Amino acid sequence: MTASREEAETIALRALAFIAEDEDRIGRFLALTGTGPQDLRARAGDPGFLAGVLDYLVSDEPLLLAFAEQAAIEPESVVSGQQRLSGPVEY
Repeated sequence: MTASREEAETIALRALAFIAEDEDRIGRFLALTGTGPQDLRARAGDPGFLAGVLDYLVSDEPLLLAFAEQAAIEPESVVSGQQRLSGPVEY
């Protein structure tokens, strides 16, 4: 399944909410991304930031699987959304 941009953004927002609901998950995310807690709401509408959320999730398989299970979606849907928002990989 190839996610549309809208579907990809929805997945990313759901993933951000999933990350934010756990203190350890959000702490690690903020530390690795350099984002402050006060910036999350403002940046949640930025497609580049949402791509970063899915990049982060896809890079951590246990976290990806936990999110997919909680969201009742296939992990491949998250990967598809990440690819849609991040654009094609150039070599």
